[in-house]
Formats: sequence, C-alpha cells, structure tokens
Amino acid sequence: MKMTTKLLVLGILEKNPGKYVSGEQIAAELSLSRTAVWKAVRTLQSEGYCISAVSNKGYLLENADVLSAEGIRSRLLPKYGDTVVIVKTSTESTNIDAKVLAAAGAKHGTVILSEEQTSGCGRYGKSFYSPKGTGIYLSIIARLGISFSDAVMITTAAGVAVCRSIESVSDLEPKIKWVNDIFLNGKKICGIGTEAVSSIESGTLESVIVGVGVNFKTSEFPEDLKDIAGPLFQKDFPLTRNAFAAILINHLLEMFDSLPEKNFIDEYRSRSLILGKEIMFLEKNLWHSARAVEIDDKGGLVVETGGKTRTLTSGEVSVRI
Repeated sequence: MKMTTKLLVLGILEKNPGKYVSGEQIAAELSLSRTAVWKAVRTLQSEGYCISAVSNKGYLLENADVLSAEGIRSRLLPKYGDTVVIVKTSTESTNIDAKVLAAAGAKHGTVILSEEQTSGCGRYGKSFYSPKGTGIYLSIIARLGISFSDAVMITTAAGVAVCRSIESVSDLEPKIKWVNDIFLNGKKICGIGTEAVSSIESGTLESVIVGVGVNFKTSEFPEDLKDIAGPLFQKDFPLTRNAFAAILINHLLEMFDSLPEKNFIDEYRSRSLILGKEIMFLEKNLWHSARAVEIDDKGGLVVETGGKTRTLTSGEVSVRI
C-alpha cells in the first residue's frame, strides 16, 4: 500500500518525539521538495495534528492524541513490523470494515482502527458507544485455522491480552466479566466482540474478526451508560492512543500465536469477576439464576443452577458488582 506524502512526513515526525526536524532534512529523506513538505504539514495541521513550525529549527510533532497508522506501526514489536495497520477518521464499524477486508483476502493480523464509529458493534445487536477522539476502536483479522469448538478461546485470549496491556503501563487491576467485558472499579471500560467466517468443507474457521473497543479516556457517556461504563485512564494520564493501541496489538498477536497451547486459561480464571458469585444468565430471551463455578479448559463457563451443573459456551451474564 503506497503511503501519501502527508503520512510519510508524519512518520518522520513520529520517529523523532520531542525533536525539531528541519524541512530540508525531511525533504532529503523523502526525495521531495521543501514546498511539498510544507504542504503536507499544513494538511496534517488541518486534520488536528499539533505540529509546531519554527524558522531555522523545523517541525515538531507535539503530544497530540491523533491516531495514525505510522504512529502505531512504529511501536509494534519487530516481529510484527510488517503488520498492515489502517486508520480511518470515521466509520460505521471497524468490524464491518474488517469483514470486507477479510473477504478480499487480507492477511492474518491486519488491523483497522477508527477515530470514531457511528454504529459500533456490540453483542446481540447492541451498539458500542464510540465517540470521536477519546477511545480506541479496532478490529483485527485472525486466520488461525481453528475448529468451531475452539472459537470461544479467541475471545478468552483477547480478554487476557487487554488486561496484560493495561497492566503493562499502569498499576491498575482490570477484571474480566465472562466472556468478553473488561471492568475496572465497577465500570465497563472495554468490550470485545468476535465474528467468525467458517469453512463448511474443512470444519474450521477461515478467519475470525476480533473487535476491541476501549474507553481509553472517554469521560462523558449518555445517560443510559453513566452508571455502567467508565474510562480506562483520566485525561491527564501520560499515554497516547497510538502508544496504547500498539501495545494492545502486540499482546493480541502474541496471544494468537500461543493459542494452540491454551496457556492463558489459568490467567483468565484468575482475572474473573464472577467466579464463586451468584449470577444471572440469558438463554432463549429468559434470565436464569445460577452460581458461577468454573471456567473450563475451552473457556466455557460452568454454572450451578437448579441443583445441577452445566457449561455455557456463549451468552450474556449479569452479576452484582
């Protein structure tokens, strides 16, 4: 994919944090005219990037929290350096975009992010609140060749990846509400949704779209979400969305690499918000009371209800926090 001039210029500024880079240096590195560099900077400024321009010093990218493909890709681990990263200003849903890309043959690990989603995909047809400029909304294409029965493991692995990402940059202790919600201080700060594309002939999943929505620094919510959702970090937390998105993508890809070993299940159990608690689970549009007993080796939730135990492999649960 050919990069535009503005993205090439942005890439150089991203690689020189806190430093002025002269227009002459950028022009030489990219084989452009200084006028072309100046026009690219003006375009970036109009899109919301805070770039200082000082005579005899050059250009400085200030700590603007604007998502950029280069800003994310440059922070990925070397082994994931060829990951395709796509960033959009606005989209209906990154999951929808990812499904289109997967159908067109996009490779394993391809990631699409957006500054906002106008109709973010939640579970069971619900929308995921995705305001502009404060969250991280991404979908990643996983081509793992796993069976249908192991599909829940991808969501389980993604939950652990999100928690590891948070703990790698803070002293926070997020918890997982089976199967796909991440909670912090009693509030939902992240939702995970997976959608599968299957192959009937092989009995495997051709690809899985893993959507992750993080309320990164989202502080204002609609009335119906104020008591349920909260921000991961406060606005003054010194971490950009580009940096955290890269950390999250690194952890997701590492979890996918280790999926066959299933060595994350114990960690998932230890992070559970519901084990040992009285819960409600939704089945055939009816809520049932139960006690959450265990997470089995395939990520299923073992519950005790009516004096018997059974295993849930999908569905929605509710617990008093």
